[in-house]
Amino acid sequence: MTRAPEDTVALVTGATDGLGRAVAERLAELGMTVHLHGRSAAKLAAAKREIAAATGNERLHTHRADFASLAEVRALADEVAGLPALHLLVNNAGIGSGLPDSPAREESTDGIELRFAVNYLAGFLLTTRLLPLLERSAPARVVMVASLGQASLDFDDPQLERSLYEGRRAYAQSKLAQIAFANELAYRLDPDSGVTVNSLHPATFMPTKIVLDERGTSVDPLSRGVDATVRLATDPSLDDVSGRFFDRETEARAEDQAYDPEARRLLWELSEGLAGDFLR
Repeated sequence: MTRAPEDTVALVTGATDGLGRAVAERLAELGMTVHLHGRSAAKLAAAKREIAAATGNERLHTHRADFASLAEVRALADEVAGLPALHLLVNNAGIGSGLPDSPAREESTDGIELRFAVNYLAGFLLTTRLLPLLERSAPARVVMVASLGQASLDFDDPQLERSLYEGRRAYAQSKLAQIAFANELAYRLDPDSGVTVNSLHPATFMPTKIVLDERGTSVDPLSRGVDATVRLATDPSLDDVSGRFFDRETEARAEDQAYDPEARRLLWELSEGLAGDFLR
């Protein structure tokens, strides 16, 4: 991003622990104004206090919203849309495929399969609602924190209501949806908008709460994921790069459905239908 860090305003979702917390601290360390999102007021207050102490950066702001509720996502979007500028949106918030959340099928407040709702649909709604602000603030970037764990959606049963439900499949579908949305949004945006949209697999099985509760062990250090995410968010060499998927720092190819124009159209229409009046 060509703008100086001290002139950059960022929003990181899921910023109270794990990768999101570490990315928010790194951005604050660079000198950005950082808006932290989380679903716990207590955890947000602690994160803000600890990041300020670690970085000396006091330009930190908190926003509470539960991504299992479209009404709360819409309220968050309205709150952030009132800012003078937003240059960076890191869509990181999400839940895993099993522990500490239930591996069984659950639904959000709005009756939507929970992993699809939290990992994908909340980011779709938030990003779509914030696009006017991002465009006014351009150059700006949207980063979708996805995964190499991907599975194509069956548009006849996108919420796994009739199929055998597996947490891993639901998680993988939500991550593929993130990447497909990023690709489609990049395609739909005017090339002169100044807004880029990319997705990435930040690292493999980092030592986050989600990974440790489910696997008990990690593979990549958390710093690897932070480095990859912050690079995608800030590296000047990526100023004009949009609609790409990265495996850590390397451009890679996601599952084929993420590049299928018809599948991306169906996903967009499905998302608009599920988000309904919250988009307006």
